[in-house]
Amino acid sequence: MFLFADALLVIVLALLIKNGRDQRTQRNFHVKLITILTSNAGIRDLLERVATEIKTATDARHASFFMYKPDGHYVSSGTTGFMRPTVNDTHMLETFFRRANLPWAFTEDLENETEVRRLLKSYRIGFTMPLMRGDQTIGFLFLGLADSKLSHYRMQLVTGIRDELAIAVQNAIALETVKDLNASLQQRVSEATDDLQHTNDQLRDLDKAKDEFVSMASHQLRTPLTSVKGYLSMVLEGDAGKISKDQRKLLSEAFTSSERMVHLINDFLNVSRIQTGKFLIDRHEIDLGKIVKQEVDSLQTTAEARDLTIRLSIPPKPVVLSLDENKIRQVVMNFIDNALFYSKPETEITVQLTVTPREAKLEVRDHGIGVPVAQQTKLFTKFFRADNARTQRPDGTGVGLYLAKKVIDGHDGKLVFSSVEDKGSTFGFRLPLE
Repeated sequence: MFLFADALLVIVLALLIKNGRDQRTQRNFHVKLITILTSNAGIRDLLERVATEIKTATDARHASFFMYKPDGHYVSSGTTGFMRPTVNDTHMLETFFRRANLPWAFTEDLENETEVRRLLKSYRIGFTMPLMRGDQTIGFLFLGLADSKLSHYRMQLVTGIRDELAIAVQNAIALETVKDLNASLQQRVSEATDDLQHTNDQLRDLDKAKDEFVSMASHQLRTPLTSVKGYLSMVLEGDAGKISKDQRKLLSEAFTSSERMVHLINDFLNVSRIQTGKFLIDRHEIDLGKIVKQEVDSLQTTAEARDLTIRLSIPPKPVVLSLDENKIRQVVMNFIDNALFYSKPETEITVQLTVTPREAKLEVRDHGIGVPVAQQTKLFTKFFRADNARTQRPDGTGVGLYLAKKVIDGHDGKLVFSSVEDKGSTFGFRLPLE
């Protein structure tokens, strides 16, 4: 009796020890798989390492995976000795497992499935387990067995990780797909950036060539125009003899047009200088009031021809500031010239210069077409013209206000601007007295 009890105790202890050892082995196996599946290895290397652990744990001849990828391709990897199945063969296996509703299968048990059995034997596969996500087959685990069966313990090792293995491998494939996509996108972005850079360089070269051409053409045009303007002035002043009233009117129109052309050429020259970094402010002490009066006087003929009145208001004393005379004169002329061209007939244009202890302020107010609210923020950018201005004056260039901003900024001043469409606008500037 005691001998039987002792023997039974020994058997129980042996089983407990074996179960404990099996549980430790199973835990170690799971830990190794988790470590591999959470690594940054490429999907082929990852599948090979997992297959190696499964082969070792099951004592199989070889182990391998066949996994479908989200992009319609597939990946297959495993230990030495495995044979890679074709996509058509895996589709046949997928159909079989769906029809048979089996979670896994040993090849030797498929006596009634001659075609499937022959297929698996041709790849030296003894055990097949489809990996599922919901109702979708995402791949297969294949084992080449030394025996026709696996022990119960080894079966538990393999089948116990089926769901977790499917999730982990699919996630790893998805992650690598995203990485490949990112790499592809990065390459495409890099190529597009290179193309844009090349195009940008070409545009810079073209822009530089354009600036050089504008500068050269402007210099070449300014010389003969200055001569034309000088000769017209001499004729108007009577240096070439007496002229009739009709002749004076025609010559005055020609003189005004040549003067406007000279101003336009100067605008283009200054734009070119800004682009090439040669736009400089050459300051000297001058009377701003005198400049404003001279510009108003020079445009009185144009105002009369357009049935407009210019009302000038300047301080009685000189308004002396350190300014670049030519550039400030150009700004004043542009503001008044714009008011003349965009004003409604039989209206008044007010040119007012005021002085405070800290600044001098010039304002040119008209009752013209105004500027649409939606386009006012772009008004002082290069070559921009409001839609109604294009209609009113198609021959405008859109550089006058751009240059005005550059000139006033260069004098540490601020522009003055307000406008209501169809009611009129106010343009001007503030310049510090110090």
